Amino acid sequence: MTAASKKRTAGPARPTADRWSRLLTESRNPRSRDLDQLPTAKVVALLLDEDRRALVAAARAQRAIARAADLAATALAAGGRIVFLGAGTSGRLAILEAAECPPTFGTAPEQILGVMAGGEQAVFRAVEGAEDRGEDGVAAAATLGPRDLLVGISASSVTPFVHGALASARARGARTVLVTCAPGRGLTKLADVAVVMATGPEVLTGSTRLKAGSATKAALNAITTAAMVRLGKAYENLMVDLRQNSAKLVSRARRIVSIAGGVPIDEAARLLEAAGGEAKTAIVMARLGLDAAAARVRLDAADGHVRRALAARRKR
Repeated sequence: MTAASKKRTAGPARPTADRWSRLLTESRNPRSRDLDQLPTAKVVALLLDEDRRALVAAARAQRAIARAADLAATALAAGGRIVFLGAGTSGRLAILEAAECPPTFGTAPEQILGVMAGGEQAVFRAVEGAEDRGEDGVAAAATLGPRDLLVGISASSVTPFVHGALASARARGARTVLVTCAPGRGLTKLADVAVVMATGPEVLTGSTRLKAGSATKAALNAITTAAMVRLGKAYENLMVDLRQNSAKLVSRARRIVSIAGGVPIDEAARLLEAAGGEAKTAIVMARLGLDAAAARVRLDAADGHVRRALAARRKR
């Protein structure tokens, strides 16, 4: 038998090693080797248990998440922007995080942006090869400056679109954060802060929309919420800068003013109307017996923090 014929009959060739095959997020999960033979209830139980493990991994990265939150608060306090950016599931999570901040925290839409590889159409239908175009990432970060923050999201840590954006942002003096679920060498060189969550292999091999997505969403929630708390968007554990753009949120705003202001719900509704819908202003009005204009002056002097505005009177 010739060498060539031996080569042909030697069985299937091993896959060529590449940067993806070595990733933890691309490896096989030993707990789900028999996934296709499990009853539905056990598939669901396994998926949920692996999600629990992912949140434990996110908790281990809490120091890095806190540093990222401080960078986010600093950027907004300086009048800068936060841009969440990614591809595939990571890009959709970027869009989601940016979209949820205005109604929850009263931020302007242009303050916190979501960017996805392939553009807006990729949110609903995958755009072939979009994540591999590093030059598109460079272009996406082209308007950033020293006051801004770019949060690049890449479950695999090797997405060219995200790498291009991070490099472009750093070159322009913007601060940067990488959120990833794939530990590896050199990640700290890609961004000012690397949030690395070792979520491990997926139940369905390589499907990082599962537990990697869950851990990423938890990290992004923590970054934005902690940043907004630092900026005075919460009083106690109440969201006091929410926008009342639905019946549910109108009801929530009234309850918040009632609780924080120590007034009946009908009085809270009246105060909110007098305050132009501003829950913070209505709370200060209720607690200090001020009109809307005077309450706003006090809040401005306290940099928008309700607790500081209320404490200022006690110090006099």
